Amino acid sequence: MTSVDLVGAAIERHHALGDALHAYRSFDEEAALEQAEAADAVLDRAARRTADPAPPLCGIPVSVKDIYGVDGFPTFAGSARQLPDVPWARDAWLVRRARAAGAVIVGKTHTVEFAYGGVGINPHWGTPRNPWDPATARIPGGSSCGAGVSLWERSAMIALGSDTGGSIRIPAAFTGVVGHKTTRGRWSTEGVVQLSSTFDTVGALTRSVEDSVWFFGAVDPDSGDPARLLDALATSSADDLRVGIPECTIWEACQPDVRHVLDVALNEIEGAGATLTRMVATIMDEAVDLYMSGGIGKAEVHAFLEARLPGALDLLHPTVGHRVANPRTLDSPEYRDALGHQKRLTARADTAFGDCDVIVLPANLLTPPPVEGLAEDLDAYGEVNYATLRPTCPVNLLELCAVSVPVGLDPSGMPVGLQIIGRHGEDETVLGVALAIERVLGTPEARLGIPPLAQ
Repeated sequence: MTSVDLVGAAIERHHALGDALHAYRSFDEEAALEQAEAADAVLDRAARRTADPAPPLCGIPVSVKDIYGVDGFPTFAGSARQLPDVPWARDAWLVRRARAAGAVIVGKTHTVEFAYGGVGINPHWGTPRNPWDPATARIPGGSSCGAGVSLWERSAMIALGSDTGGSIRIPAAFTGVVGHKTTRGRWSTEGVVQLSSTFDTVGALTRSVEDSVWFFGAVDPDSGDPARLLDALATSSADDLRVGIPECTIWEACQPDVRHVLDVALNEIEGAGATLTRMVATIMDEAVDLYMSGGIGKAEVHAFLEARLPGALDLLHPTVGHRVANPRTLDSPEYRDALGHQKRLTARADTAFGDCDVIVLPANLLTPPPVEGLAEDLDAYGEVNYATLRPTCPVNLLELCAVSVPVGLDPSGMPVGLQIIGRHGEDETVLGVALAIERVLGTPEARLGIPPLAQ
């Protein structure tokens, strides 16, 4: 198969399903085919050994969340108007890394307005369709709301997203794919529209953990070679795993039938040889409370919009504008106190792990609810938004890393995700554990099947 074959098939899938799934803000098939032709030339020279080996993502179609700058594409960041070309019509850092690894950029996927929310709806441009329910339009999770949908559309094999409070892991859980939240500071957020200078991270959603490992190794400046990384992590097995289950209100808040799916998966992991240890970890609840009430993200996004995008605050849809209103200022004692509290909690984050390799939490607490009415009922929107962020935001506040993997379908036929959480900087460890768990439970497609709207 050539890259032109692969990208051509991706374009055909987009023609067939794009209107129904609505994953993309913009899609450029002409530019994608030009990139694919260039990739095939590289692959041909490498095959004839007249040049260096082809880069590890050579010819692979990739979608990009519309808060990244991308050469040749406008950036709206989910808002009602286009952002200035400088700097947001140039490749962001992670886009440059992906291109250097050979990736073919096919388009930009929808996001919640300025990435501020975990629900995944966008009243300005329309909400991507969660492909698992053919009868009812359900939320895809946000803020990277088009990313997971683009993977099931099969117009992309990797989807770049960002994660400030769960914005990669929430849509991964709700749409049944894999999402990796990298350690804060490991990868640059340069060229990405800021939500929070304290919590923003960039990463990717993929169709398997193995793909996630390969992507990480292909773009991470410290990993060197994805094949060597995959070989090294493939030695991990469930027999060696020490998995902590933090006892906190996050588990108690889980919808019972969703919790059942998670418990079944954890039993399978334990049956494969892993050691599961329950431990008190109230720091997770403390982190949720501070993330939700401390106002750090709200203060930072408000200050960014006011300084960098004059007039943007006046155009916000109420689902975002209502929550951004009345922020603390960056020079206020309350904001500085919240940052100090966050640093003190981060210093204690290792206490949640004990002697375990990783800890696990739900990636979603509930079945994805219907989209209808959420844009008009701000109280209902707020409740759903809190429920989506609650299990994921502690990872951001405590500056940890995590991978969400799908572990089953709930009685409504909707995906359920499990978060595998690692200490600060231990992304390779988390990916290795996730890979071992995937080899017990199966890949997303093997575990869940194919969504009805993607068949």
